[in-house]
Amino acid sequence: MKALFAEIDSLMPTEIYGRVTAVQGLLVEIAGPIHEMSVGSRLLIDNGEDNPKVPAEVVGFREGHALCMPFSGLEGVRMGCKAVIQARDSVVHPANAWLGRVINALGEPIDGKGGLVHGGVPRKLRSSPPPASERKRVGPPLDLGVRALNTFVTCCEGQRMGIFAGSGVGKSVLMSMLARNTKCDVAVIGLIGERGREVQEFIEDDLGEAGLERSVVVVATSDESVLMRRQAAYLTMTVAEHFRDEGKNVLCMMDSVTRFAMAQREIGLSIGEPPTSKGYTPTVFTELPRLLERAGPGKENSGSITGLFTVLVEGDNHNEPVADAVRGILDGHVVMERGIAERGRYPAINVLKSVSRTMPRCVPPEQLPILRRARQLLSTYTDMEELIRLGAYRKGSDPTVDEAIYRFDMIDEFLNQGKDEATSLSDGYEQLANLLEMTQG
Repeated sequence: MKALFAEIDSLMPTEIYGRVTAVQGLLVEIAGPIHEMSVGSRLLIDNGEDNPKVPAEVVGFREGHALCMPFSGLEGVRMGCKAVIQARDSVVHPANAWLGRVINALGEPIDGKGGLVHGGVPRKLRSSPPPASERKRVGPPLDLGVRALNTFVTCCEGQRMGIFAGSGVGKSVLMSMLARNTKCDVAVIGLIGERGREVQEFIEDDLGEAGLERSVVVVATSDESVLMRRQAAYLTMTVAEHFRDEGKNVLCMMDSVTRFAMAQREIGLSIGEPPTSKGYTPTVFTELPRLLERAGPGKENSGSITGLFTVLVEGDNHNEPVADAVRGILDGHVVMERGIAERGRYPAINVLKSVSRTMPRCVPPEQLPILRRARQLLSTYTDMEELIRLGAYRKGSDPTVDEAIYRFDMIDEFLNQGKDEATSLSDGYEQLANLLEMTQG
């Protein structure tokens, strides 16, 4: 009954509308009963019988007018068009029947499998995370199926990790491996600003039928409006929260957070926000933690959301503003480097620069000496790499360097993993121990 009352309260008892007074770029100014509107309110702009109605959202106010941005193109919109208020809050009704479906940022099916079943409880797209004092701690180690991550950057249930890489370094392939191999109950995957060509490839080839059965895929391609791209990120997190509250352990993946930040930047600049670092507006750095903090452990008797978010670093600069902000919010970061990819080792993860903030607490004590030794050898080889390649190092000068040279190719091969391979946590530790000729425990 509470859900029914909430639904009734959200309905507009009468038709309330304003009129379009100006259109500038993607910004539409609406005059009329602005006291009935709030930031986030939904409107439907009626631009004549021959044109489809344009859904829009209020993003701000200026000089007595509401500032709106459309979810689709503005073709046909003219001065005086009627703008009908549809709802005061942006809500969605997720249901368990959404598993196996592909939807857009408005919660509409785009997979040709018919309509969606709507759940009984409306959920706000911009909800708040659980209070910090009521949240559970992160759970046990989570098997991601990728050797480099399972061993060197172990992730726990409810942890939030960022995958930082430049374009063309293999983020999407790594995401597909994680989507297919991670041990979880439900996967919610947000493709934000993706190339339209790659969406079907990801769903059919990378995710596959078995992966899709336990997943909900939210898609907003790069040609869609900035509002659709931003809303796809909110919807991805809202659907994940639904399954978390059902007691499920959810894997929430978003590719990419950078495109969400770019969409928020465009919205902020359109309504007159001052640009700050690299043109990003202040609201970008306000919205990022509000979005990312929604992932993580839930309250007692609920599940958790393990968040894996890709970050596209511009010009391979891992200290650019969005990457720097996201790294400070999340519980760890995975760094992918172009030099490793060019050498032919995939996934191109630099394990020395990657950090999981739950380590070493989540790693079995008997495995810690093995991981320390492997890191020490990799670090030693990296420090001496230039001298080794130039032939300036003489064998026998340092036993540690000699062992690093001997073991490096074996460790590098261990970190190399095919797209269709999967290695469990225990198998990864065992393989690394055998490689280093060390006993476990």
